[in-house]
Amino acid sequence: MTTPIFPAAVLWDMDGTILDSEPYWMAEETRLVEQAGGTWSTEEATELVGSDLNHSAAALLERTPVTGSSDDIVNALLDGVVTRVKERVPWRPGARELIAELSEAKVPMALVTMSWQPLAEVLLDALPPSTFAAVVTGDQVSDGKPHPEPYLLACRRLEVQPSDCLAIEDSPTGVRSALAAGVRTLAVSHMVDVDAELPAARRDSLEGVRLHDLRGLFG
Repeated sequence: MTTPIFPAAVLWDMDGTILDSEPYWMAEETRLVEQAGGTWSTEEATELVGSDLNHSAAALLERTPVTGSSDDIVNALLDGVVTRVKERVPWRPGARELIAELSEAKVPMALVTMSWQPLAEVLLDALPPSTFAAVVTGDQVSDGKPHPEPYLLACRRLEVQPSDCLAIEDSPTGVRSALAAGVRTLAVSHMVDVDAELPAARRDSLEGVRLHDLRGLFG
């Protein structure tokens, strides 16, 4: 049997990896909490980086005076971030260029994000049509990152084996999700450091990273 050329597909996280949108999420969390008469620290916001939106909503309900349903909170946060990204798409260094090269090389790609569909659509609209052959969003899964379900679903939709794929992530939560699914992972830390014990390759930035670099990272 012929060994597939690695990577058979590249599976991209979005917030903090393609888009520098984590500060937008933090700002919207802070706005929501302050409107309810509470305070929300940078440390508390940082704890939620990479988390499923329902988890973030639960944290706000538990720790702050914010009230309402989980869906109400998720939608309020999502609407605010969507508005901000539409005003200015905050690309992370090197991400758009690497996506373009992978697309030109016809390497299948999936978007695997815990943001919900409306924000994913803003990114998709900012890229050439059909850039991603599959899209998995947080509102499409029962268990979000760090559970492996999002990455396993992306692999099923692409009809590839997880072990033949590469995930690109920025947070410990996302890295754990990809590794749990059996996907080799490149960690490009941004807002939070990825734990040293996690068996992922590491780069400080995607700036200047090309397809041959991705292959070289994993032999």
